[in-house]
This record gives sequence, C-alpha cells and structure tokens, in this order.
Amino acid sequence: MYLNIEDNEYDNYIYRIISYDRFLELFNTKKNTLVKPKLWEDTYENFTLKSKLKFPNGDEIELDTHERLYGQCWTTSRASDAMWRIYSPDKKGIRIRTTIDKLLSSLDMANVDVAMTESCIGKVDYISEAKITEQAKKAFSDNGQMTFGSLFRSLLVKRKAFEHENEIRLIHLDWGYSLPKDDIYSYDIDPHELISQVMIDPRISYEEFQKIKNAIQKSTGYKGDIKRSLLYRLPEPVTVEVSQNITSKGTGREKTAPVL
Repeated sequence: MYLNIEDNEYDNYIYRIISYDRFLELFNTKKNTLVKPKLWEDTYENFTLKSKLKFPNGDEIELDTHERLYGQCWTTSRASDAMWRIYSPDKKGIRIRTTIDKLLSSLDMANVDVAMTESCIGKVDYISEAKITEQAKKAFSDNGQMTFGSLFRSLLVKRKAFEHENEIRLIHLDWGYSLPKDDIYSYDIDPHELISQVMIDPRISYEEFQKIKNAIQKSTGYKGDIKRSLLYRLPEPVTVEVSQNITSKGTGREKTAPVL
C-alpha cells in the first residue's frame, strides 16, 4: 500500500543515515529492522492509536493496535545539514539510498506467505497539534473500527517542527491472534540489491573517507557507489568582469581600485 505518494514517485530515491556498525550489521545479517513507534522520541508518535474508545454505556477500551505496528523512517532529502548532524553526531554515519518501490517490495516479498500481516509505505504530512488531535478523532468509525488505510495514516502525521525531515515511512502491521512481544521486527533482504548507493559523512577528510570506503568494500563486498558527501566542499571563487576603471577623486588620474 502506498499512501500520500503519486504513481510517478515510486522510483524516487529515499535516504537513511545509520551508524557504521548498523551498516555493517545490515550486510552481515542480511536483515532490515523496524521498531515499534513507541520507541520514537516524538511524544506525538502513535497519538491516534493510544486513544481510548468510550461507548454510550460509559465503558472505555484501551487499544492494543500500537503494539502491533512497526516502522522505519527514511527521508526524501538528498543533502541536509540537519540530518547529518542529528543522525551522525560522531561524524561516522553512513547514508544509504534506495527507492520507495524497492523498499516496500522488500517487505512485501518477505511476508508474501505470512498470514495476517499488512505493509505500507507513505509520505509524512506535517500539521499542527490541533489538526493531529482532530484527525485522531476522525480515524475511527461510529462503532470504533479502523480501516488499514486509516490505521497506517495515523502514523503518517507529525508536527510542523519536524518538517525538515521530509520523511517517508515503511510500516508493518501484525494483526495476528497473539500480541507481538518484541519491540523490533526484522525481515530478510539482499542489501546489495536494496541499496543503490552509500554516502559517507561530509565532515571527514578525504583520507578518512578512503579508509572507510576500503573497509566497507573489504567487509561487505559491496560493489555499488561509495561516495563522500560534498555538502561542505569549498565553493569556486567568483570572478567579476568589470567594464571600466574606477577614477580616484581629486588626483586627476585614473587608477585601478580593488573591488570591496
């Protein structure tokens, strides 16, 4: 299921910055890992699914749906200073790249023979706290039911303060008879097929980049592009063509003055 994503966006690139150790783990285990949204830092995550249902007779029911969902966050931002600083504080982060369609397909294929599961990928909407509360109330039908679409959409809203993240979220739902106990959900992938490019933190030196690149190739056998982000590269100096000389007042002579 694709939500808030147009058909012509399926092949668009998406990115995720992870630690160097997590990157190596991805290749060694050949597994992608999602976590329950309750582990995310934003207090408004899972807001809708933490709601209580109150019936006309006064009875209240607390939902367990938020314990059945797992998610993973990606971004459409190709070059973001904020994302590097947040997710690579030690300057050792690795940015991996795939496409929207490849990511969802990897999860769908892993669960093709698994009953009572659903998958989704969607673009996050950034709205006010008031609208998040309003949407939470509208997510349920009159009898307290939710469709898969409204359930997934409940995890595709964030407050405007996080708008810089430009998030795409991969979401997995386990609606089996028993409640999942693990806070993480891992599924099999081929990282060489899923990841189309590796990018190293822009704040390290070129020499450090070469060492990391060589280590990645030796440890993982990855043959795709491994690049160093040029976000902080020095700009080329600008040359301004001046059409005439500047006359110095009071001397009666022309002389060239520096451009300040």
